[in-house]
Amino acid sequence: MKPYKYFLIAFVVIVIDQTSKLLVHQHMYIHQELNVIGEWFRLHYLLNPGMAFGIRWENEFGKLALTIFRIGAMFGIAYYLIRSARRNSSPGFMICLALILGGAIGNVIDSTFYGVFLDNAPMESPTKWFHGQVIDMLFFPLVEFSWPDWVPGVGGEYFLFFSPVFNIADSSIFVGVVSILIFQKSFFPHSDKIESAHESEIQIKEEGSENTSPIVVTEVATKPEAENNS
Repeated sequence: MKPYKYFLIAFVVIVIDQTSKLLVHQHMYIHQELNVIGEWFRLHYLLNPGMAFGIRWENEFGKLALTIFRIGAMFGIAYYLIRSARRNSSPGFMICLALILGGAIGNVIDSTFYGVFLDNAPMESPTKWFHGQVIDMLFFPLVEFSWPDWVPGVGGEYFLFFSPVFNIADSSIFVGVVSILIFQKSFFPHSDKIESAHESEIQIKEEGSENTSPIVVTEVATKPEAENNS
């Protein structure tokens, strides 16, 4: 199985991801929010100096470490995709790997180059290279309301379900990982066969040992009598 078509999937993810980020950067300002479908699907322009879904790593060298980790993970996933293709792995599994790879590369591009070409590195960054901030824009505030004043503990507080703002790359990684977890039995059917064969082998050995143990005991018990008769 040739891996080229799966790299093409990753490339499409990268193109869509980078196009959406650059369009948002070009036509929106930071924290601007636009309704796309009603009020539950919005575009909200944010710069994320940390990890996916708005998670941050509050450390002077955290961003550099994260970028280096992303680059290493990117090459690792690409290598594993090629290796899996040569082993004729499940096409569904390969598509998931391609989605993860495309998302990883998409965010690596932001972290590595956006600080220089979009000038969006944090002010305290020691260098603009490898300190670019990832552009996030997808926002799905599915449920939002204020708790009634009579509710103990949270009365009067604002509640928002699903507050993270993320991007196409994050979505692609999430879909790939979750799909592998959900469909792992169909992606790796041989693992069930190996486990079943192993269990059968253990059962055969146990049954064999049970059948032979009385013979061993009998031989040991009769051996002294044979010597006395001689």
